[in-house]
Amino acid sequence: MPDHATSTDPAVQQQLDRLWSLSPGADILGLDRITTLLARLGDPHLALPPVFHVAGTNGKGSTCAFLRAAIEAAGHDIHVFSSPHLVRFNERIRIAGRLIDDAALAALLSEVLDRADGIGASFFEVTTAAAFLAFARTPAAATIVEVGLGGRLDATNVIARPAVTGVAALGMDHEAFLGSRIVDIAGEKAGIAKPGVPLVTMNYPAPCRARVAAVAAAAGAPVVARNVGWWSETARQTMRYRDGGFAVVTDRPRLVGPHQSRNLALAIAMLRHQGALAIPEAAMRAAADWAQWPARMQRLGAGPLHDRLPAGSDLWLDGAHNPSAAQPVARALRTLAGERPVVLVLGMLANKDARGVLRLLAPAVSRMIAVPVPGHACHAPATLAALAEEFGVAAGVADDLPQALDLAGETAAPFVLIAGSLYLAGEALRLNDEYPQ
Repeated sequence: MPDHATSTDPAVQQQLDRLWSLSPGADILGLDRITTLLARLGDPHLALPPVFHVAGTNGKGSTCAFLRAAIEAAGHDIHVFSSPHLVRFNERIRIAGRLIDDAALAALLSEVLDRADGIGASFFEVTTAAAFLAFARTPAAATIVEVGLGGRLDATNVIARPAVTGVAALGMDHEAFLGSRIVDIAGEKAGIAKPGVPLVTMNYPAPCRARVAAVAAAAGAPVVARNVGWWSETARQTMRYRDGGFAVVTDRPRLVGPHQSRNLALAIAMLRHQGALAIPEAAMRAAADWAQWPARMQRLGAGPLHDRLPAGSDLWLDGAHNPSAAQPVARALRTLAGERPVVLVLGMLANKDARGVLRLLAPAVSRMIAVPVPGHACHAPATLAALAEEFGVAAGVADDLPQALDLAGETAAPFVLIAGSLYLAGEALRLNDEYPQ
């Protein structure tokens, strides 16, 4: 599955064009190419500040956001590597708390690409090497690294001695690379386990727990699982985390959905089971309010896209692109929309389970408008519309998001949710002039 990136900065765009000429950006799992590339760059991954390494099908980005919020609330500077970007390539690399600027990004990409000749490195591998090079050169207290795809063979898994590793929620996604059984996916995610380093996990069905435990044991990593080594409970307004000899109560996260309380608890469990940084309880509590993670049940403000809707409308955004991500979105819709009509604007990549997503979202939706995902191989809008009608949802199609919003506006004061793809979410943010910071 190719990744896509453009930039308004000519110097950055020149390097992105070089990247495309070097590699089609395909997902080619394996550590040989990234290891060779990093060696040519002086092995910057061996000089990173203490690393918090996070995998998972869903929730790993939010977990990273909570980690970042807590660590920054404790007064520390921190590097963050995440993917994909929504609007600007720069979003992938945060250096000591700030998104990388265009001048630094262009120089880093140029340096990495100059050393990448003949390796066949992928888009993600070049990006990973650039991030690690930046992080090794700038002081910070810690580094948060989000796995790109899977775990065991992901380019980020060259990190030999992280401070702690974590695995968020599991679900079916990227089956072509990770396998068609959830237990196999669990094993791939757990592949980030390292000798002597705690592997902090959610609670999974018994077969997945067993696979994670086996992979961790083979690596020599202790497993600290939810409901075994740590616990969390969510009330109407609060989240309570506890482990052996420690407990903290936070507000429910500002990020929407009950699953975000579990992601916050996972982040706290990771902080509790590492020894690189001292993070006080106050910083853990602050993370609930400080954490931001765009395109995850995000309410869009006034802007060119939102303004196409009639007065009194709401416009929300979520990148949910698989059934396990759609499930909490469906629950959130029922709470947020109340009795208002919900119009779903849906676009999905061709390799995603559209039927599985619609099966979960349809009961909460009054109407659906299907759109293409710009620049990507995607389900035809007519196909998505036909699927929605199978689930009893009236559906239409639009050529793009502006046209879809115009059609949604035919419903009086609708609650509109754009969903199905992070790439579509990025397009929505761009069109509404809301750029992630």
